Amino acid sequence: MATTHTMAGQRSLTFVQVAIALQTLAIFFQAVSAGLLLSSSHGEVLHGVGARVMYGASMLYVLAAILAWRPGGGSPRPILYASGFLVLASVQVVLGIAHVPSVHVPLGILMFGLSVLALGQVLAARSPGRSGDRS
Repeated sequence: MATTHTMAGQRSLTFVQVAIALQTLAIFFQAVSAGLLLSSSHGEVLHGVGARVMYGASMLYVLAAILAWRPGGGSPRPILYASGFLVLASVQVVLGIAHVPSVHVPLGILMFGLSVLALGQVLAARSPGRSGDRS
C-alpha cells in the first residue's frame, strides 16, 4: 500500500513542470501559426496572440523557478535557466516586431529545442529511477 501511495505522489506535476510544459506548447503553437502566416490571413493574428502567450509562459517559468527554489533553499540554477530563456524570448519578440525572419526563425527553433530539453530534464528528475528493477 505504501508503494502505491509513493508512486502516486511522484506522478503529480509540479508548478515548474506545468510552467515549462506550457512554455513548450506555446512555442510549438508559434511554429504552427508561423506556417499559417504563409497561407492565411488569420496567421498574423494567431502568431501575435501566441507571442504574448509565449512571453507570459516564459515569465511564469521564471516565477515557478523562484518559488521552487525559495522554500527548499536548493540551487538557484533553474532560475538562471528560466531567466536566460526570458531573455531569449525578449530578443525573439524584438526580432519579430522588426521583421527579421533570418534570425527570428532559427532562434524560435533553438528556443523550442531548449524548452523541450528543459522539460525533459525536469520530468526525468522527478520520476523514479529507471534502472530496470521492479520490486
